[in-house]
Amino acid sequence: MGRVIAISNQKGGVGKTTTAINLSACLAEKGKKVLVIDMDPQGNATSGLGIDKSKVVNTSYQILLGQTTIWEAMEPSVCDGLTVIPSERGLAGAEIELIGKENREYILKKEVDKVKDNYDFIIIDCPPSLNTLTVNAMTTADTILVPIQCEYYALEGLSELLYTIELVKERLNDKLEIEGVVFTMYDARTCLSLQVVENVKENLKQNIYKTIIPRNIRLAEAPSHGKPINLYDSKSAGAEGYRDLADEVIERGLE
Repeated sequence: MGRVIAISNQKGGVGKTTTAINLSACLAEKGKKVLVIDMDPQGNATSGLGIDKSKVVNTSYQILLGQTTIWEAMEPSVCDGLTVIPSERGLAGAEIELIGKENREYILKKEVDKVKDNYDFIIIDCPPSLNTLTVNAMTTADTILVPIQCEYYALEGLSELLYTIELVKERLNDKLEIEGVVFTMYDARTCLSLQVVENVKENLKQNIYKTIIPRNIRLAEAPSHGKPINLYDSKSAGAEGYRDLADEVIERGLE
């Protein structure tokens, strides 16, 4: 049975989608069968894995509205062994369209349960906000992976996210756990990055991954070419970082 990991942080610009794209690609590179579900209306994980958003017919939006099945929404990505459920802008309005719908928090879960056994990992890229889309992702997920940028306000909003996770666990998904926290955009040249890492370790009673993703130009360039970093520049520091993270994620599942 596949592990379902939601990647979430309601603070934007922390490397959430970058982590979704590149962790998934590096898991697939290691021979794992991976499904990425793009639940962010911006659809950056969709285009970052080489899918032309203008050409897709069925998306996560149609799944939520009950207009298509999870099977019909699957698209092949640029990586072997990696399939994508694409996103579209219509998702932004799904919140309103789902008002009054019975068991709306479980729509995604019901669909994912149908395909869970076919994958080693199902990675969900959440929107940078705490709404119905994120709650659907958390209700579906086994664990939440939280990317944190190495910057002064790193902990801001994190307590809110942890509170939401607790609420979802209490009321909707009692099996939900925190997969761990991963530091992104680490700049070894600044004392601040190091201070942030130490500060979070002191204040956060959560699993913290040993892997720290560096700030890397190639990592920033890759999405505009529709490729994950391991295909765009296999030898870059960013690619090595996400390969190490993939190893840790796989190991954690064996514990």
